[in-house]
Parts: sequence; C-alpha cells; structure tokens
Amino acid sequence: MNETGPRHGAHGTHGVHGDDARGHDDAPVQCRTLGAHALLVLNRPAKLNALSYALIDDLMEKLDAIEADPAVRCVILTGSGTRAFSAGADIAGFAPDLAASPEQALRRFLQRGQAMTRRIEAFPKPVIAAVNGLAFGGGCEILEACSLAIAAAHATFAKPEIKLGFPPTFGGTQRLPRHVGRKRANEMILTGEAIDAAAALRLGLVNEVVEAAGLIPACVRLADRIARHSAVAVTASLRAVTRGINLPIDEGLAVEAMQFLVAAASHDAREGTSAFVEKRPPAFRHA
Repeated sequence: MNETGPRHGAHGTHGVHGDDARGHDDAPVQCRTLGAHALLVLNRPAKLNALSYALIDDLMEKLDAIEADPAVRCVILTGSGTRAFSAGADIAGFAPDLAASPEQALRRFLQRGQAMTRRIEAFPKPVIAAVNGLAFGGGCEILEACSLAIAAAHATFAKPEIKLGFPPTFGGTQRLPRHVGRKRANEMILTGEAIDAAAALRLGLVNEVVEAAGLIPACVRLADRIARHSAVAVTASLRAVTRGINLPIDEGLAVEAMQFLVAAASHDAREGTSAFVEKRPPAFRHA
C-alpha cells in the first residue's frame, strides 16, 4: 500500500496550479523547496487530490523528512491543479475495508487519517494550508489541523460525510467546533453543505483570502514573516498553543511555562534580549 519516495530538491513552483501539472514525478505527494520553506503538493489532480492510503502514507513520510531537516523553516501544503485542495478521503479505496468489517475500517481508514491530522497539528514547524480549490471532508480536516491557512477566492469548504452515512472521521467533529463554534460546526457537519472562502474567513477557518494567482506567494510571504524569528521560539509557541488550547486555564498556563523554560535555555533567547537592550537586530542561531 505504501507508495513513498525521498524528499526532492529545489524545483520552483511552475506548474503547481496547472490542471495537468504533475511536477517532475508522479509521487502521491510532491515536495519542492521555496527558499527556506518546503512546498508539499497533494498530487492526484485527476481525483481532486483525494486522500488515498498511499497519499496519506507518503505525506507522513515526507513530514518526517522535513522535521529532520533544520534548513526548512515552514511547510506550505497545497493541492495539484486549480480545482481542489483535496476532495477528501478516497471512498473507492476505503469501501472494501468498510465492507469487510467496521473494525477493519476503523483500523485501516479512520486511525490512519487521524494519525495524519494529528501529525500536522502537532508538527514542530508551522504548516500553512494553501487552499487552492475545494476542501471537502478529509481535505477540510487537513486544513483544520494546519497552523495557518490562506485560501484562494474560489475555494469552497464542506463536511459532506453525513451524505455517506457516517460522521467526519479524521478529527473534524473535534477540531471544527474549536475553530468556528459548536453551532456553526453542527450546521456544516449535519447539512453537508459547502461554504465559500469569504464565509470561511468570517468564521476563522482561514487567515486570509487572495486571488488564486497570488496564493503561493501570499503563503511564502507569511512563512517569511515567521522565519525571521527564532526557530526555537516558533516551535515553543506552536507547542504551547496546540497542547494548551483544550486544557483548563491553569493547566494551559503550566504548558506555557514549560515551553518558556525550553526557549529560555536557548542561545536565541539570550541573543534576542541582548539585541533588544543594545538596540540592534538579533542574530539568531535557531538553537
């Protein structure tokens, strides 16, 4: 089932959003470099970048490689083509497991998808979703797990799983209410109806909406604004937010304190405070 490959070197972004674009190979997830950042492209445009088991496994492997690469500061995650970020789970691939037994579907499908969104949510480097088209089902759940998101003006968002006879399975019943509130989330989950990019922005599901041609440049600009800061502080901040958001305030403050201790022990914390006092730009070592 695995169809994985190594992380690729620098390739520009030409062709990423062409409908027939495949990059330089046919891996389920392509990886390119954009300066200090990695661009991951869900690469099944003919299937609207549906999340096959091979694609999920490949995405997990490429995230492992990116985490281990200190040169990569942020991840930008998008879909191939202009129509879809991801249409969600590959139902044709999942159906045999459901037909076999609920337990097999739970093990092979749901647990795999939840592990993917949990990995994205807990990733120690910012993951910015570049939503280049529809984000339905599992595609919307990937978006919910990302640290930040920018959408093209034509993007749409939906939770259509109810139409298939089951609830969202990759974390959508849990993360969407935390993003948009219980009643808004219930409306999307229980009706299966889509919302547009402007509504997603109002609800806080995305940070910004831009024209499609400017989507990747907008994500790179956001990534560059983050990358000017200490990687230690960025990771500590991400962990404090992700681990603390669902805790009671006292426990969340304890998480914040622990992440402060991690950052305070770094060279960058000493350098940052010294640079402030000395009125000069900091020279971070990201350590």
